[in-house]
Amino acid sequence: MAHFTLAVTEQEYRDYLKALLAGDRARCTVIAQGLLESGVDARDLYLNLFQRALYEVGSLWEEHKVSVAVEHLATAITERLLTLAHSRIFSGPRRNRSVLIACAPGEHHQLGGRMVADLFEMYGWQGDFLGANLPASDLVDMVTARKPDMVGLSVSLDCNLPAMLAAVDAITSAHPELPILVGGQAFRDGASEALKPYLNVTWVSSIEQLERTISEK
Repeated sequence: MAHFTLAVTEQEYRDYLKALLAGDRARCTVIAQGLLESGVDARDLYLNLFQRALYEVGSLWEEHKVSVAVEHLATAITERLLTLAHSRIFSGPRRNRSVLIACAPGEHHQLGGRMVADLFEMYGWQGDFLGANLPASDLVDMVTARKPDMVGLSVSLDCNLPAMLAAVDAITSAHPELPILVGGQAFRDGASEALKPYLNVTWVSSIEQLERTISEK
């Protein structure tokens, strides 16, 4: 994966966040496209612009400083902007490795999972994102059919943790040796303790840990 010397500056980030909170998709697109054309790589764009801004918008929503509608629009804008970097992401050397990424049953926050699938692509994997609220039985069927090297489950809301664990049980029962990665905002308050009985499951707490895991496989 290519790395560039340029990075998103604090002023560029602030300009982007202001446009995102205003729902100005055109301005957000101009900023993101300009960063790519100036030499900022896709990883930096994803982590230090898109992800950082969404986390800040989420914090503002939790503090009741922006509405649900503003948060939803920011997410929708970001999801559309991901495609700007795809020509970079898919142009690098490929590895004979694949991963299936899905949101846990009942989980409708899908942007994090989509970005993780793209991150795998940056490292040469085939990263297939299966979308939000995927039933466990359908995920197991897809694993059986496609035989990935790894599965990833994303869960943002605490209330969806039991369904995520049920999906882990279903996958492990059918494919006991298959590595499973889990992550998302639902694990912020110590929910990872529930994963201790699973020898094949790894809780990914950061992008840096995810990148180490990808590189080691």
